[in-house]
Amino acid sequence: MFQVLTGSWALFLGMFLLMVGNGLQGTLLGLRGDQEGFSTLSLSIIMSAYFLGFLFSSRFTPKLIQRVGHVRVFAALGSTISAVLIIYPVLVDPISWTIGRVIIGFCFCGVYITAESWLNDASSNETRGKALSIYLMVQMAGVVFAQWIVSQGDVSGYVLFIIPSVLVSLAFAPVLLSARPMPAFETTKPMKIKDLINASPLACFSMFMLGGIFSAQFGMSAVYGNRVGLSVGEISFFISAIYVSALVLQYPIGWLSDRMDRRKLIIWVSLIGGAGSLIAFLVPGYFALIVISGAIVGGMSNPLYALVIAYANDYLDKEDMAAASGGLLFINGVGAIAGPLIVGVMMDVIGNNGYWLFTASLMLATGFYGMYRTTQRSRSDIVEAESVPYTPVSAASTPVVAEVAQEAYIDAEADILETSEDLPKVAP
Repeated sequence: MFQVLTGSWALFLGMFLLMVGNGLQGTLLGLRGDQEGFSTLSLSIIMSAYFLGFLFSSRFTPKLIQRVGHVRVFAALGSTISAVLIIYPVLVDPISWTIGRVIIGFCFCGVYITAESWLNDASSNETRGKALSIYLMVQMAGVVFAQWIVSQGDVSGYVLFIIPSVLVSLAFAPVLLSARPMPAFETTKPMKIKDLINASPLACFSMFMLGGIFSAQFGMSAVYGNRVGLSVGEISFFISAIYVSALVLQYPIGWLSDRMDRRKLIIWVSLIGGAGSLIAFLVPGYFALIVISGAIVGGMSNPLYALVIAYANDYLDKEDMAAASGGLLFINGVGAIAGPLIVGVMMDVIGNNGYWLFTASLMLATGFYGMYRTTQRSRSDIVEAESVPYTPVSAASTPVVAEVAQEAYIDAEADILETSEDLPKVAP
């Protein structure tokens, strides 16, 4: 672990600052937009726009990097992010914010791809899994710290918009000034979505549902909190509970994933998340229950993301894993674009608690579909020895870090096989 930190501290520091900036702008826009009198539909469109930009960038940025190089792309996208963050409080209208969110989503995805490809290059076979775990913890820590900053400032002013702009600008300094050269960038040939669905229908369905859940958590949680009368401090605590729980439960669920039928675990995790969401829906008006529900849904949905990737890999050849990860992230992105729009409509039609009904419906639908799939495919379709280990992957990841996870899977299995070959043979 110490070797990983000393070798990639610049990347981790830069990523922490980036996630603080991203976490700040997501919460800020929800709170400020509500103060400015934006309708729920307008806010949901604004929040969806981020994921639209993110989705386009995951396809376009790799080509841009191959054309002009990591450093130029990194610097150009970073300066654009800082500029847009400053413009938000100047042009306070839904159209300007929607355009800004598309640009921000595109740029953040681009800098993630650049940084994550550097992480992959900086990691060896022995350290790749540890590097991925630290990367996940840094991402979560950045988002949680952002909520604390929001609780300390005035949402109606300019300062809280300037802070993420400054942090994002500072984030690039340790990475760009690092002595380590930027790596060569290669993209994996994508896998057809049709082939991916045929390989693992449950994984594809779950990824689509999770896209909606994550976008609701990231984009509409602040809007919901403001609409039900929570203070800025309470909203920050509520959102922090989602991400802290996600980090804490990532490893216990991963441990279970490597020791039991993953499909059964997907079912149980989904049903628990759905039940947790129903708590706040059925008994509204209590801040403690809102926090508990947020922690349950966050603690179940975020580890479920990595669990679904591991489950899909159980039905794939090793050479298809990296390509499949990109396809799963694309499906997740499509769900993320639709998520805030549907939440906004539900909050308008049935009230603020439509937020919880939405997350409950998606989590429960995933669990029930998992039950249905148990009647269509038996566990015997997987050879136990070929089941790959669980590796934590954040929902904010790009196809690059997903491919890093696939490499970690393969490296871990190769190390196990190599070790077993070196062991002395014992006569029967």
